[in-house]
Amino acid sequence: MLLSSAAKHDRGERGGLAMRHAATSRRSAGTGARSSFAVWRRQRPFVGGLLTVLGGVEMFFSGQLDIGKIHVQLGIEGLQATIIPVLLILLGVLAIAMPVHRIFYGVIALAVAVYSLIGVNLGGFFIGMLLATVGGVLIVAWMPKTASGAAVADALSTDGGTSGDATDSATGGMTEGRRS
Repeated sequence: MLLSSAAKHDRGERGGLAMRHAATSRRSAGTGARSSFAVWRRQRPFVGGLLTVLGGVEMFFSGQLDIGKIHVQLGIEGLQATIIPVLLILLGVLAIAMPVHRIFYGVIALAVAVYSLIGVNLGGFFIGMLLATVGGVLIVAWMPKTASGAAVADALSTDGGTSGDATDSATGGMTEGRRS
C-alpha cells in the first residue's frame, strides 16, 4: 500500500510539473506579444491618437442623443455632426499608423476639435472636444527617440557628468567661462 501511494504521489508531481510548464509557456507567449506591442506602441504617438479617436467617437454619439423629451434636431449642421467626428477618428488612426506626419495630423485634429465646439453639440458636450484637444496636443508634442540623444545621455550617465569631455560634447564644445 505504501508503494502504490508513493507511486501515485510521484505521478501527481510529474503531472503537476507538466501543467506548470504548460502554464509558463502560455505566459511567455503572452508576454512576448505584450512586449512586441509595447515596443510598437512606443514608436508612435499612441496615447494622443487614442484620445483623439475617443473624442471623435464621443462626439459622434452625442449627435445621436435623445434625453427624455429633448431631441437634438439636426439640419444642415447634421453633416458637420457626422463629418467632424469621422475626421477626428481618421486623424487619430492616421497619427498612430504614420507617426512621420504626426505634426500635420495633430494640428488638424486641434483645429477640428476646437471647431467642434460650434459644429457638434458644444463639442460633444465639452467632453469630446477636451479629449480630442488633449489628444491633438499629445500628438504634436510626441517625439521619437533619436540615437544621438541616447548616445549623449549614455555618455553623461557613464561619466557621471563630472568631467568636461562628456559635457563639452553634449553642449557642442561650449563651456561657460575659463579662468586665466
